[in-house]
Amino acid sequence: MELATQVLTEKPRKAYYWRLFATAAAFALFGLGGLCLRVLVFPLLSCLPGNAKQHQRRARHTISCLFWLFIRMMYRLGILTYSVEGAEKLGRPGQMIIANHPSLVDVVFLIAQMRQTNCVVKQSLWQNPFTRGPVRDAGYISNDGSADMLDAAADALRDGQTLIIFPEGTRTSPGQAPTFHRGAAAIALRGASIITPVVIKVSPTTLTKAEPWYRIPNRRFHFSLRVGADIEPQAFAAQGPAPQASRKLNDYLHQYFIKELAEDEQPTQP
Repeated sequence: MELATQVLTEKPRKAYYWRLFATAAAFALFGLGGLCLRVLVFPLLSCLPGNAKQHQRRARHTISCLFWLFIRMMYRLGILTYSVEGAEKLGRPGQMIIANHPSLVDVVFLIAQMRQTNCVVKQSLWQNPFTRGPVRDAGYISNDGSADMLDAAADALRDGQTLIIFPEGTRTSPGQAPTFHRGAAAIALRGASIITPVVIKVSPTTLTKAEPWYRIPNRRFHFSLRVGADIEPQAFAAQGPAPQASRKLNDYLHQYFIKELAEDEQPTQP
């Protein structure tokens, strides 16, 4: 009986250390991959014929494919399981995708669903030697909080691009409701043809703002991505001056995500 108990205890322990090693290896590979894109892959792609816009499209396609392979690798290594619902509704011209931000890999999952998409990313990624090459070549927009950022995001939407934005600006603190900044709503009203909310849940929580990458849960975490119904920005634009319409849209989105995240649902295992 004692031997059986010891064997049962050792199995989860071995699985835990394997996932810790696999997580470290995955993020090391992610960083090296970003550096490789910067110094090798993108310079080679830039030698292909085409204008700046075509080079940008190649860069975005490459990043999307590599992110998808990264997700599959994490799944095969036993780090996570995942489910994606409604991905076919993503990637439309002028579509603004608004998502909550519980973990470090949210943007990886979202970009992996679409071969061509723009994204508002943290300004720190432009200084990071592993990521500044890919974000620059893909033409992603730096979230520096300036008026130029708002203009660039609205222009991208009017140009027919799909744009991903996290209204929180940073990852949600565990156990707290998301807090939305009004900038995302202002961008949507100025340039989006449609707004599509994406609700992201991670269970158990990991890779949050308060947790370093090595503080992994005792079991594989499940990543759930669910695409919601479209929202018409014009319906809010007609409700008054731009600041008032922006506030109403932001409040609506905030309440939508609070309600969706409060639902106690069991994650569906793939």
